[in-house]
Formats: sequence, C-alpha cells, structure tokens
Amino acid sequence: MTQTARPLSPHLQIYRWRVNMLQSTLHRLSGLFLCLGGLLLAWGLIAAASSAQAWSTFATFCGSPIGLVLFIAWSWALLFHLCNGIQHLFRDAGMGYDVPLRDHAKTPSYFATGWLVIAISVALTVVVWVCYFLRANGGAA
Repeated sequence: MTQTARPLSPHLQIYRWRVNMLQSTLHRLSGLFLCLGGLLLAWGLIAAASSAQAWSTFATFCGSPIGLVLFIAWSWALLFHLCNGIQHLFRDAGMGYDVPLRDHAKTPSYFATGWLVIAISVALTVVVWVCYFLRANGGAA
C-alpha cells in the first residue's frame, strides 16, 4: 500500500497576517464596545431622570480621565463600525472581487481599503473630539 502525500492543516503560525483579519477582529470588538457604551448611555438617561445628585455623579464620572477615554473609545468604535459597514456594503456588491483583479493582483484592492477604513475612522474620531474640545473651551468649532 502506497502512502500519498496529504497536506497538513495549516497552523496559525503560517498564516500571512492581513488587514482584513484585523478588521474582522476590530469589527467584533467595536460592536461589543458599542453595547457597553449603551450601558453608559442608559446610566446617563437614568441619572438625568432621577435627581440632581445622580446627574452630578454621572457628569463627574464623564469628566474624569477614565470617562473621557471611554467616550473617545466609544466614539471611535461607532465611527469604525460605521465605516466598516459601508465598506461591507461595497464588498457585498462585488467591488474589488472581479476575477481579473482578484486573481492577478498581489495585494487585492480590498486590502488597501481596509487600511483606509481604519485611517478614516481614526481621523473622524480626532475631528469629532477636536471640535468638541474647541467648542467646550469657547472656540469657533
């Protein structure tokens, strides 16, 4: 009986890391973080409906460094989830998956757009928070 050479199942060590792997992970994590941010929003709404002291506690937390980091991260998660969803709409329509492009390109176009989605979400987050801080400090934003 002759033994045929059969391929082994690939291990994680031999996969070539690509941006779409990062996007997939970030999309799931940002969705989870959006759910957790919803709890923060619910706390704010309940505090606003409860009493001035409850609202003061919530506002103090939001103004703390931890609160600001959470809000910045939450806004990035929202903007990344939005940008990634828009990219998925284009991918679902088949853009960048044409056979000539897909089979002969060393790096498919959807890898470049993956980095673009991440960069745009970061840039939009920076713009939102710069406008917020300018407005909060009496600027023209």
